[in-house]
Amino acid sequence: MMDTKTAGMLARYNAWADQTFLEAVAKLPEDDIYRKTGTLFGSIVGTLNHNYQVDLIWQAHLLGKEHGFTTRRDVLHPKLADLALAQAEVDDWLIAWADEQTPESLDEAISFRFVSGKVSTMQRGAILLHLFNHKSYHRGWVVEMLLSVGAKPPQTDLSVYLCER
Repeated sequence: MMDTKTAGMLARYNAWADQTFLEAVAKLPEDDIYRKTGTLFGSIVGTLNHNYQVDLIWQAHLLGKEHGFTTRRDVLHPKLADLALAQAEVDDWLIAWADEQTPESLDEAISFRFVSGKVSTMQRGAILLHLFNHKSYHRGWVVEMLLSVGAKPPQTDLSVYLCER
Protein backbone atom coordinates (compact mmCIF):
# COMPACT_ATOMS: atom_id res chain seq x y z
CA MET A 1 0.00 0.00 0.00
CA MET A 2 2.73 2.49 0.98
CA ASP A 3 6.34 2.35 -0.12
CA THR A 4 9.21 3.77 1.92
CA LYS A 5 10.04 6.56 -0.54
CA THR A 6 6.44 7.81 -0.48
CA ALA A 7 6.29 7.57 3.33
CA GLY A 8 9.34 9.81 3.68
CA MET A 9 8.12 12.26 1.06
CA LEU A 10 4.70 12.57 2.69
CA ALA A 11 6.25 13.02 6.15
CA ARG A 12 8.36 15.89 4.78
CA TYR A 13 5.36 17.39 2.99
CA ASN A 14 3.35 17.19 6.21
CA ALA A 15 6.06 19.04 8.17
CA TRP A 16 6.33 21.68 5.43
CA ALA A 17 2.54 22.20 5.33
CA ASP A 18 2.37 22.46 9.13
CA GLN A 19 5.19 25.01 9.22
CA THR A 20 3.70 26.98 6.34
CA PHE A 21 0.32 27.18 8.08
CA LEU A 22 1.75 28.04 11.47
CA GLU A 23 3.86 30.82 9.95
CA ALA A 24 0.80 32.24 8.16
CA VAL A 25 -1.32 32.11 11.31
CA ALA A 26 1.46 33.77 13.34
CA LYS A 27 1.15 36.84 11.10
CA LEU A 28 -2.49 37.35 12.12
CA PRO A 29 -3.59 39.74 14.85
CA GLU A 30 -3.77 37.76 18.09
CA ASP A 31 -7.54 38.28 18.33
CA ASP A 32 -8.00 36.41 15.04
CA ILE A 33 -5.88 33.45 16.15
CA TYR A 34 -7.99 32.91 19.27
CA ARG A 35 -11.36 34.22 18.01
CA LYS A 36 -14.20 31.88 18.90
CA THR A 37 -15.80 30.27 15.86
CA GLY A 38 -18.68 27.93 15.30
CA THR A 39 -16.29 25.17 14.31
CA LEU A 40 -15.87 21.94 16.21
CA PHE A 41 -12.55 23.02 17.74
CA GLY A 42 -13.59 26.58 18.55
CA SER A 43 -10.82 28.65 16.92
CA ILE A 44 -7.85 28.57 14.60
CA VAL A 45 -5.53 27.63 17.46
CA GLY A 46 -8.03 25.02 18.64
CA THR A 47 -8.14 23.38 15.21
CA LEU A 48 -4.35 23.36 14.92
CA ASN A 49 -4.17 21.85 18.43
CA HIS A 50 -6.54 19.11 17.26
CA ASN A 51 -4.16 18.25 14.41
CA TYR A 52 -1.27 18.17 16.86
CA GLN A 53 -3.14 16.01 19.38
CA VAL A 54 -4.15 13.53 16.69
CA ASP A 55 -0.49 13.36 15.64
CA LEU A 56 0.37 12.40 19.23
CA ILE A 57 -2.37 9.77 19.28
CA TRP A 58 -1.15 8.12 16.08
CA GLN A 59 2.48 8.45 17.19
CA ALA A 60 1.58 6.42 20.29
CA HIS A 61 -0.18 3.82 18.12
CA LEU A 62 2.85 3.52 15.83
CA LEU A 63 5.08 3.06 18.88
CA GLY A 64 2.73 0.52 20.47
CA LYS A 65 2.09 2.77 23.46
CA GLU A 66 -1.02 4.10 25.17
CA HIS A 67 -1.74 7.72 24.32
CA GLY A 68 -3.74 8.50 27.45
CA PHE A 69 -6.22 10.82 25.73
CA THR A 70 -9.97 10.57 26.28
CA THR A 71 -10.82 13.28 23.75
CA ARG A 72 -9.42 14.70 20.52
CA ARG A 73 -10.36 18.25 21.48
CA ASP A 74 -7.78 19.13 24.12
CA VAL A 75 -5.98 22.41 23.66
CA LEU A 76 -2.56 21.17 24.69
CA HIS A 77 -0.78 24.40 23.70
CA PRO A 78 -3.01 27.46 24.04
CA LYS A 79 -0.24 29.78 22.82
CA LEU A 80 0.52 29.54 19.12
CA ALA A 81 4.28 29.85 19.62
CA ASP A 82 4.30 26.86 21.99
CA LEU A 83 2.14 24.87 19.59
CA ALA A 84 4.50 25.64 16.70
CA LEU A 85 7.47 24.27 18.65
CA ALA A 86 5.61 21.15 19.74
CA GLN A 87 4.26 20.54 16.23
CA ALA A 88 7.75 20.84 14.73
CA GLU A 89 9.00 18.28 17.26
CA VAL A 90 6.37 15.68 16.40
CA ASP A 91 6.81 16.40 12.67
CA ASP A 92 10.56 15.82 12.99
CA TRP A 93 9.86 12.56 14.83
CA LEU A 94 7.52 11.44 12.05
CA ILE A 95 10.12 12.18 9.36
CA ALA A 96 12.75 10.19 11.25
CA TRP A 97 10.28 7.36 11.87
CA ALA A 98 9.23 7.24 8.20
CA ASP A 99 12.87 7.17 7.11
CA GLU A 100 13.51 4.09 9.29
CA GLN A 101 10.67 2.06 7.81
CA THR A 102 10.98 -0.91 5.49
CA PRO A 103 8.38 -2.23 3.07
CA GLU A 104 7.66 -4.96 5.61
CA SER A 105 7.21 -2.59 8.56
CA LEU A 106 4.86 -0.35 6.57
CA ASP A 107 2.83 -3.41 5.60
CA GLU A 108 2.63 -4.64 9.19
CA ALA A 109 -0.83 -4.50 10.74
CA ILE A 110 -0.91 -3.17 14.28
CA SER A 111 -3.69 -3.13 16.83
CA PHE A 112 -4.57 0.02 18.75
CA ARG A 113 -7.35 1.62 20.74
CA PHE A 114 -9.21 4.65 19.42
CA VAL A 115 -9.95 7.49 21.85
CA SER A 116 -13.51 6.10 21.99
CA GLY A 117 -12.09 2.87 23.40
CA LYS A 118 -12.79 0.81 20.28
CA VAL A 119 -9.98 -1.57 19.39
CA SER A 120 -8.96 -1.73 15.74
CA THR A 121 -6.15 -2.82 13.44
CA MET A 122 -4.50 -1.02 10.52
CA GLN A 123 -1.32 -1.34 8.50
CA ARG A 124 1.36 1.21 9.46
CA GLY A 125 1.34 2.59 5.91
CA ALA A 126 -2.43 3.06 6.06
CA ILE A 127 -2.03 4.88 9.36
CA LEU A 128 0.38 7.30 7.67
CA LEU A 129 -2.06 7.89 4.82
CA HIS A 130 -4.84 8.54 7.32
CA LEU A 131 -2.68 10.92 9.35
CA PHE A 132 -1.71 13.02 6.33
CA ASN A 133 -5.24 13.00 4.90
CA HIS A 134 -6.73 13.99 8.26
CA LYS A 135 -4.43 16.98 8.61
CA SER A 136 -5.13 18.16 5.07
CA TYR A 137 -8.84 18.03 5.83
CA HIS A 138 -8.51 20.20 8.95
CA ARG A 139 -6.09 22.60 7.27
CA GLY A 140 -9.03 23.25 4.96
CA TRP A 141 -11.03 24.31 8.00
CA VAL A 142 -8.28 26.74 8.90
CA VAL A 143 -8.34 28.12 5.35
CA GLU A 144 -12.01 28.97 5.86
CA MET A 145 -11.25 30.66 9.19
CA LEU A 146 -8.42 32.65 7.61
CA LEU A 147 -10.70 33.79 4.82
CA SER A 148 -13.35 34.80 7.37
CA VAL A 149 -10.90 37.28 8.94
CA GLY A 150 -9.74 38.62 5.59
CA ALA A 151 -6.39 36.82 5.58
CA LYS A 152 -4.90 35.12 2.54
CA PRO A 153 -4.36 31.43 3.30
CA PRO A 154 -1.07 29.82 2.30
CA GLN A 155 -0.90 27.38 -0.59
CA THR A 156 -0.07 23.98 0.87
CA ASP A 157 -1.15 21.59 -1.85
CA LEU A 158 1.11 18.60 -2.35
CA SER A 159 1.78 19.81 -5.90
CA VAL A 160 3.06 23.15 -4.55
CA TYR A 161 5.42 21.34 -2.19
CA LEU A 162 6.69 19.00 -4.89
CA CYS A 163 7.29 21.83 -7.36
CA GLU A 164 9.11 23.92 -4.76
CA ARG A 165 11.42 21.03 -3.94
